[in-house]
Order: sequence, then structure tokens, then C-alpha cells
Amino acid sequence: MEQKVRHLLGLSGGKDSAALAVYMRDKVPEMEYFFTDTGKELPETYEYLDRLEAFLGKRIVRLNVERDFDHWLTLQGGLLPSSQVRWCTIQLKIRPFEKYVGKDKAYHYIAIRADENRVGYKPLKTTSLRNIIPKYPFKEDGKTKEDVYRLLEDKGPGLPDYYKWRTRSGCYFCFFQRKSEWVGLLEQHPDYFELAKGYEKINPETGEHFTWSQGESLEELSDPERIAQIKANTEQAKASKKEEKPNRRLIEILTDVHDDEDDEEPCLICHK
Repeated sequence: MEQKVRHLLGLSGGKDSAALAVYMRDKVPEMEYFFTDTGKELPETYEYLDRLEAFLGKRIVRLNVERDFDHWLTLQGGLLPSSQVRWCTIQLKIRPFEKYVGKDKAYHYIAIRADENRVGYKPLKTTSLRNIIPKYPFKEDGKTKEDVYRLLEDKGPGLPDYYKWRTRSGCYFCFFQRKSEWVGLLEQHPDYFELAKGYEKINPETGEHFTWSQGESLEELSDPERIAQIKANTEQAKASKKEEKPNRRLIEILTDVHDDEDDEEPCLICHK
């Protein structure tokens, strides 16, 4: 009996994976769409997934709903994830995806663009999955960031609302957030900012700070003078970027400003 081949496309809540879903909708009618839920997403992310479901005319399978971030944080002994220790990506994104695929042969459609030099999904070292075959339609067809915007604006559901102040998807307390994005969270969702602040702690024996934002606690970042400084720096940078290339979308300008602030690559499976 011939083995069934599955076609899978993971949605992060970000623009690239959403645009790829729009792009592939009529090309692969049997596509399965999924979202690995950390339980700590922005409300705008969940709202955008609902919009995508309506546009695609298909259910987006939610993975990992029974074991959220707090479950794994307890098992990690309270150790917050960081760019050096990305246990959240492994436990909340990659493992649920591999479990969902199982032993089925599957094509995994990944939203890396032609103007990017990045690597997609890699199996965990503890597994030897050879049944998951990556596919890069945007790379193969020469699609760039401009095509992504055009797909979402002209043919799709538009951009998620959080792009007004944040240019990466992921948990509301993601450690890859830039300072200005933390300010955006404070202003847009002060309740989530307080929840994020509650995860931070100080080692009473060593005095070491465990914070989301490198070198600065959220308590320090939320000081009015510090907020004013961050916002002033961001506005100055936006004005400079706009002067360089006047006829660009606000989201493109904001992305450039954020990339200048911190160009560290976030986890692909969360961000795209």
C-alpha cells in the first residue's frame, strides 16, 4: 500500500508564513495548516489566526494546547529561556510539530524568502526524522519581502494588528523583543507587561538578575524617563530611515529601525 504524503504549513502569526499560506492556498488544496501554541501569545495573534482561517476556508490545527509555557518553565526549574538557552523553541514548537507529523511522509512548506539567507527546520538531535521534507516555495519562485506585503495587502487578510508597534511574532514576553517593542507592550497591553515582569527574578544569594530584556529589568525599563528616552530614540531613527527612502510603508521603516537596534536572528519557527 502506497504511503500517504502530507503537505504541512506552519503559521507563526507572522507575515511571511501567512503570506505563504495565501500563496499556496490554491496550489496545494490538501494543505494542512497548524499553529504551535505556547499559551502566551498576544491577543492580536489569535485574532489574526481566526482571520486566516476564514480566508483559507480551512481549520488551523492548534498544537500543544495542553502543555503551555508555564508547564515547561516548572520542569526547567524556573530557568527563563534566552538566546543562549532556547528550551522554549524545542519544547513548545519543534517537539509538538514532530509529534504531529509522526512517521508520515510529509512536505513541510517553510516561508523563507528569496532575499534571505537562512536555514529552515532541522530535526532535533535526539531524533532521526527523515520523513519530513522541507520545501521553500518563496525561494524557488524568487519571492521577496515586497511580494509578501503585496500578497497580504492585495490578495490576503492584511497584516496582524501588532505590526503597528512590533515587527516580530512570538510570545508577548519573547526575549528577542527590542526595547521599543517592550514599551509598545507596556502601552498596548499593560496587563501582559505586568505578567511578563512577574517572571523576572533575582537570585537572593548571588544578586544575579534573570530578566527578559538583556541588561535591564522590566521594572527599570518602565520608568517614565527611560520610556521617554527609548521612544525618542525610536522616533529619531524612524525619521532618519524615512529620509533615506521616503516612499516606504511604515512597517518597513519600523522593521529597519528594530533591526538596527538588535539584528540577532530570532527563532525561525516562532518568527516567520
